[in-house]
Amino acid sequence: MANYENNPRYGATVARGTEAVDAGLRAHMIRVYNYMAGALVVTGLVAWFAFQAAGGYGITVTPEGIAGLTPFGVTLFSPVTQIILFFATLGIVGFISFRIARIEVGTALTLFLVYAGVLGLFLSTIFLVYTQSSIGRVFFITAATFGAMSLWGYTTRRDLTSMGSFLFMGLIGIIIASLVGMFWHSGALQFVISIIGVIVFTGLTAYDTQKIKEFYYVGDDGTVAGRKAVMGALSLYLDFVNLFLMLLRLMGNNRS
Repeated sequence: MANYENNPRYGATVARGTEAVDAGLRAHMIRVYNYMAGALVVTGLVAWFAFQAAGGYGITVTPEGIAGLTPFGVTLFSPVTQIILFFATLGIVGFISFRIARIEVGTALTLFLVYAGVLGLFLSTIFLVYTQSSIGRVFFITAATFGAMSLWGYTTRRDLTSMGSFLFMGLIGIIIASLVGMFWHSGALQFVISIIGVIVFTGLTAYDTQKIKEFYYVGDDGTVAGRKAVMGALSLYLDFVNLFLMLLRLMGNNRS
């Protein structure tokens, strides 16, 4: 069981139960969730307006191809653009992760929101595949699941470190299986990946929430606290988005 009372990351000279620490932790978590929610709003709006600019629900998808695209849609949904957007998202999130200790909080937050926007462009393709109603339904299911697991991760006194190691191995397995799926198209494989993905990202939500809580330190200055808030928000944002996509594969209604 995690011993939060004696965890030095809370501050060795400040009693864990003091009002100052509790108020500071609450403010820190609210900041993390606000950053995360802001990024989700950016992703959702960019995805929706990009899809509308591409032709909206006038677009039809057939085995022969995609019809009804505007010139912007032809460019956005081209394989080349999708590959560029995919690697752009990897590049931005990698830059934030590796440079977070050296960049200003405002810069980190701006890059986070830019990443959310680029990912929104990339994810606009979901509107080609799934109905609007099923996307909305799965989003609310994801939000409820995420909220419950994040609350559990925040309140439980159980040390989730061992669970995190197991989930990380599951994440590696998902990545490898997804790469295989790019060359070997199998409905059964995609179903298994989605089931495992739901389990992994549900667990990671609780694990990451606990880690964000543990990494809070009342003695951090504004810059360090801000960097921790951005990285915490990025972790939870990724958990939410990936959980949403996995659930959408399982529960989304195909437009066709």
